[in-house]
Amino acid sequence: MTRPHIPDEVLTAAHERSRARAEREWAEADRLRTVIEAAGWRIVDRGTDFALSPAAPPDVPEEGRVRYGSSASVPSRLDEPAVGLATVVLIATDHPDDLDRAVGSITRHAPDGTSVVIVADEAGSDQAAALEADGVLAGERIPVEVVWTSARLGHGAATNIGIRRASGPVVVLMDTSIELTGDAISPLVDALADESVAVVGGWGIASPDLRHFEDAPAGDVDAIEGYCQAFRRADAIVRGPLDERFRFYRNLDIWWSLVLRDGGEGEPPRRAVRLDGLPLARHEHRGWTSLPDDERDRQSKRNFYRIIDRFGARRDLLTRQG
Repeated sequence: MTRPHIPDEVLTAAHERSRARAEREWAEADRLRTVIEAAGWRIVDRGTDFALSPAAPPDVPEEGRVRYGSSASVPSRLDEPAVGLATVVLIATDHPDDLDRAVGSITRHAPDGTSVVIVADEAGSDQAAALEADGVLAGERIPVEVVWTSARLGHGAATNIGIRRASGPVVVLMDTSIELTGDAISPLVDALADESVAVVGGWGIASPDLRHFEDAPAGDVDAIEGYCQAFRRADAIVRGPLDERFRFYRNLDIWWSLVLRDGGEGEPPRRAVRLDGLPLARHEHRGWTSLPDDERDRQSKRNFYRIIDRFGARRDLLTRQG
């Protein structure tokens, strides 16, 4: 059997990760695992050595499009200069009415220079049919791109795909449960003009100990919730990709907020800011309500352990102390 070719960049990352593990640089080792997995490879540690194997489903060419099997397979715009104002990333799986409401609200209220990337993460039949219909796409003022996957890759991978296709200098991750009732994009972009701010949005949370989080009022917070979370594309290039082991959405917003805020050793953390009064309406969150209680609790806890593994001792990232 022919052994798959391992790309040079993946092999280099794997060797660098082995060095980081040997030197007990756990955060760097975790970051490099994320890079490897985002490239579509699985790494298994074997003492001081490692084994690499393909982890991604295949790309599936179709007439007029490709269904991608991994985020790394999706052509990236991140090496191109940013253009416009912002790119809104939406993930579509099921519930086409929710997506139609979200896209329609962007069409009506987002300013010129806004673009939209919809990641159809193995969209259900109703969702796929809606995406293929002309009615879901906005007009020329707000360009909309749909990227299709060949399997359900999960929330982390789908988010990475959206970021890879983002052309705007600001990326806005928005859940399809959110509806713009006015121009919410401009205030997000304006807030990120402050270099001390790493991430901004309409809902924020804070924690006394990085174990328990609760809603926080407008102003500086510890993390921005994923209903609407905006950050600079340039920061995503440097600090990404997102950890694709977050297949379920819950707690990925906390993890990514902390990644964006982390200033590194000896540097003060950057800020997460919750903006007050953004013209956004929240509707039923299908990612939460569509799962049984025990299943969403199980997946939420598994994701939360990843936060603790990387940031559990980082009290310097807290805006208040317990």
